[in-house]
Amino acid sequence: MRYLILIFIIGIIGCKEDGFFSPKPRMYPKVDYPEKNYTLFEEAYCEMTFDRPVYTEVKQEESFFDENPLHPCWFDITFPSLNGKLHFSYYPIDNKERFDELVGDAFTFVEKHDIKANYRTELLIENDQGLSGILFDIDGPVASPLQFYLSDSTTHFIRASLYFNNKVEPDSMAPIHAFVKKDIEKMIETMKFN
Repeated sequence: MRYLILIFIIGIIGCKEDGFFSPKPRMYPKVDYPEKNYTLFEEAYCEMTFDRPVYTEVKQEESFFDENPLHPCWFDITFPSLNGKLHFSYYPIDNKERFDELVGDAFTFVEKHDIKANYRTELLIENDQGLSGILFDIDGPVASPLQFYLSDSTTHFIRASLYFNNKVEPDSMAPIHAFVKKDIEKMIETMKFN
């Protein structure tokens, strides 16, 4: 009988609220978005200008797989507070075949994301400076959710890809992606080649 009373008392004590373990819900860190403001991208190593966010940093690529980049106008625009970067690759073109090859390469890079992508949107773009191209918005747990190319189709071609330096969780990244997408749209609409 003593053992039964002892087990009953231990059971009552063990059911106290204070000692009950409950897992915490999954939370994502709060992101403090910077105020939208822009400054001119104008670097001596590039034959183009555009408006870029003031809260970004520009870094010229010094190596590409342990070799020199194909052109000095390969650079990254980093978003330090958002842990991301927009990688730019510039290519001079001098004939239609080269232009077609670069457009094909842009689609090939995007198609590599099809394995993990839920879907992708291709938006034809044309800015007031006479440049045209396609903006690829890729939904799903992909490495580069936003890519684009712009060209005058005769002399200049630029391709860009957005990367975030963290695990891709589409739901948690959606607000950051939307915020950066507006900056990229501003870069596209103001881009011009010299």
